[in-house]
Amino acid sequence: MFKKDTCTLSREEIEAQAQALLGQMTLKEKVWMLNGNWDIWGNIEKYQNGYNPVPIDTNGCPRLGISPIRFSDGPRGVVMGHSTCFPVSMARGASFDPELEQRIGAVIGKEARAQGANYFGGVCINLLRHPAWGRSQETYGEDPFLLGEMGAALTKGVQSHNVIACVKHYAVNNIENSRFWVNVKADERTMHEVYLPHFKKSIDAGAASVMGAYNLFNGDHCCESRWLLTDVLRDDWGFEGFAISDFVAGVRDTKKAIEAGLDIEMPMPIHYQRNLLAAVEEGRVAEATVDTAVLRILRTLLVFENTPEAIAYTPDLVASKEHTDLAREVAEKSMVLIKNANAVLPFPKPVKRILLAGELGNRNNTGDVGSSNTSSPYVVPPLEGLRSYFGADAEIVYCTESELDTAAAEAAQADCVIIVVGNDKYDEGEYISAEPNADFSFDEAVIKGTENMGLSTARFGETFPGIGDAKGGDRQSLSLKPTQIELIKRVGGVNPKTVVVLIGGGTIMTKEWEADVPAILYGWYSGMEGGNALARVLFGDVNPSGKLPFTVPQDVSHLPYFSNTDAEITYDLYHGYSYLDKYGYAPAYPFGFGLSYTAWAYGEPVLTQQADRVEVTVELRNVGSVAGAEVVQVYVGLQQSAVDRQKKLLKGFKKVYLEPGQSAAVTIPVALDDLRYFSNEQRQWVFEAGTYTFAIGSSSAEADQQVKTIVLG
Repeated sequence: MFKKDTCTLSREEIEAQAQALLGQMTLKEKVWMLNGNWDIWGNIEKYQNGYNPVPIDTNGCPRLGISPIRFSDGPRGVVMGHSTCFPVSMARGASFDPELEQRIGAVIGKEARAQGANYFGGVCINLLRHPAWGRSQETYGEDPFLLGEMGAALTKGVQSHNVIACVKHYAVNNIENSRFWVNVKADERTMHEVYLPHFKKSIDAGAASVMGAYNLFNGDHCCESRWLLTDVLRDDWGFEGFAISDFVAGVRDTKKAIEAGLDIEMPMPIHYQRNLLAAVEEGRVAEATVDTAVLRILRTLLVFENTPEAIAYTPDLVASKEHTDLAREVAEKSMVLIKNANAVLPFPKPVKRILLAGELGNRNNTGDVGSSNTSSPYVVPPLEGLRSYFGADAEIVYCTESELDTAAAEAAQADCVIIVVGNDKYDEGEYISAEPNADFSFDEAVIKGTENMGLSTARFGETFPGIGDAKGGDRQSLSLKPTQIELIKRVGGVNPKTVVVLIGGGTIMTKEWEADVPAILYGWYSGMEGGNALARVLFGDVNPSGKLPFTVPQDVSHLPYFSNTDAEITYDLYHGYSYLDKYGYAPAYPFGFGLSYTAWAYGEPVLTQQADRVEVTVELRNVGSVAGAEVVQVYVGLQQSAVDRQKKLLKGFKKVYLEPGQSAAVTIPVALDDLRYFSNEQRQWVFEAGTYTFAIGSSSAEADQQVKTIVLG
């Protein structure tokens, strides 16, 4: 049971109270526990925001004092009100810092509670299979191990404040535009090794809820997949919490969903409530199936509501200075320096004249505007951040892509040049198709749910509000826009002190222009304090320590197949760096790569075998002149395996902060269980004896690693 170490009730007491409450409920009260009540037009009229300005509540059972589930979305922060907006999850994945992510989770938990929510639907851990995926910004990267560590950390932070953490979207939700109808096919080994282990790790960390995905898996919608929701989630993993549907389109069949193990239909009763009540009364669904779902919710609520509160959750917590300071710290620790020829960065001070070029340099651009959109009380774009940083001590000249001649002339006169380019909500993000496919219409489903709630649908028509202003979708190109490339080519070679700052939520190809500039920094969608953080990184107050949470290929042909129009797609073991390793492609920039303003020296790694793990110990020394942080990474492979395997996989990492001249012995445990493969034939995990290679270093590239071997088994 969740939080069993802190809950004041024993497992037996929880079960007794849950059963007692269930026994007092009528069938209708039980069924009414299993849906949300999203009032779009009511929200618009009261808050000018149709989606989630206040919690989206289930019904609970008022007669018996049973609380509703009170939902708030994420993961950039709490989407309700005017909450702290953190950098997107992909940026936070680049931090490689689970402790930092747990601190973010704690802030999210506090701000959710302060605004009336008890549930956070923002632990988004879908794997980045291909960088064209439109919602890549909402996850932590391409590697299952990294996803699991970060998802588990966010879960712990959120739930430390008695907010139920929901991991999503379970599972294989890796394409945006076709998400309502694409059928993803994969064998059990691929699922258990690549697409599910991060979900399990978050659940093992205590995540009390799971959200099913829209897409189909092996022919069943994920919210109606017994294999996902019961066979794996509950029978294999021992999950004791409750499962909810993705919103509006998750459930298509009442009987199939409830019997598969889908407990709550969100955010409104389209297929549950009245339809579910009729199904039970007519004998098509057993009442015991409804009882099981209700008990899962009751047990979870009893645990969270009988755990002592950490603090008082007052409104002044929301976007407090402590929280916005953390947002800036996160942005600083997430930025990734991938090129720094001639040590052009950090820019030296003092400076008198700076050219900031690019339309995105003066835009509030924190990510897409779908369900994850966090409306913070302010946003600091790069131009404002630079002006605040220098005050009257430097002139900031600003030019857009339409002012190329002026920008080139100004670059020649400036002490340094900052070119800000990349993506925005029009290029990537959540997408709701205006064209319904043959068997489903999002708009019609919302109208049906509104009717089932007993609310008027008179205002639904040509101006259907939908979720936010979701323009994005999957990316049509992994490159910069032609106007941005032209800006770089016109301005980039004028001044030797020039940096390109990349804004976005994922991979951006650089080969068309990278030779034209000495420095490149991934700045991401960096949250409400991004502009302040950028100034501090570029001018040396902060030493960048981020690492790429994905592989940047030399060519898009070096990526696995991607389509958002195919009705069906098959996944296998390979994507990202494992795909490049398999086919012998060298990356443009490898997974785990990131430069620093200081220099790092690695000693010779030592492997020590323990009963259940291998401990990797290496001395790390800061041999440069400034303090900084390095991410020590451990990749493991097996020589001459009896089964097809990836050449190497990340199995451990640790971020270490050191002063100049300081050294530390860094020990990273690698669990033997993490070295197993899943046998489709035996339907179980298998440890294969043999000679394992442990590659230790600063990225996934062989040139950045030292390799040691050990015989295990």
